Amino acid sequence: MIISSITPQTRNKNRVNISVDGVYRFSLDVYQLVDLNIKIGRECNEAELVALEQESEFGKAYSRALEYCLMRPHSVGEIKDYLYRKTKSTRNKKGEIKAGLSSEITVRILARLTEKGYVSDEKFARYWVENRSLTKGSSRRKLISELRSKGVSSIIIEQVLKDTERDDSQEIQKIILKKRQRYSDEKKLIAYLARLGFDYDTIKQALSKEL
Repeated sequence: MIISSITPQTRNKNRVNISVDGVYRFSLDVYQLVDLNIKIGRECNEAELVALEQESEFGKAYSRALEYCLMRPHSVGEIKDYLYRKTKSTRNKKGEIKAGLSSEITVRILARLTEKGYVSDEKFARYWVENRSLTKGSSRRKLISELRSKGVSSIIIEQVLKDTERDDSQEIQKIILKKRQRYSDEKKLIAYLARLGFDYDTIKQALSKEL
């Protein structure tokens, strides 16, 4: 069997269609052409073609995972959850069942994303802390809880919080400013702030400054 043509896709210029003996067989990312030494006239046996089809699936899945990563920073745990969901079979509009990704492919995807620096628990933790401080106030306790739920280790969490300039006394003021009109009853406001992870001393000190 011989690779008879390599043609660019109409919808995705970063992928090309590969035909074998005049019949379409699979598609690849442009960068894969060089890595896999794909050329017109190359002879392949069935086992090699099946392996190339696996590379095709890897390339498509990696591109989608990369797009997901570029939406915002993600923790390793989040990406693992994302890839795990992709291993599940799905049903298309015609009712046909499409098999999910193999675990081997998801492991390769995570490894490459990590190698390229697209996935990093430290980068994610710094983004999370900065984003929370800019958009709304958040207690240290709540940040720790959120980051742990995302799979970030305690060592990274402590280091990131140590490096940041945020502190609970500043964060609680942001929240009081936003929520004061909603909570005219001070006891209800105190209870709300406590649910957000602020300790009693920080809450009382913040409210006394407000007065």
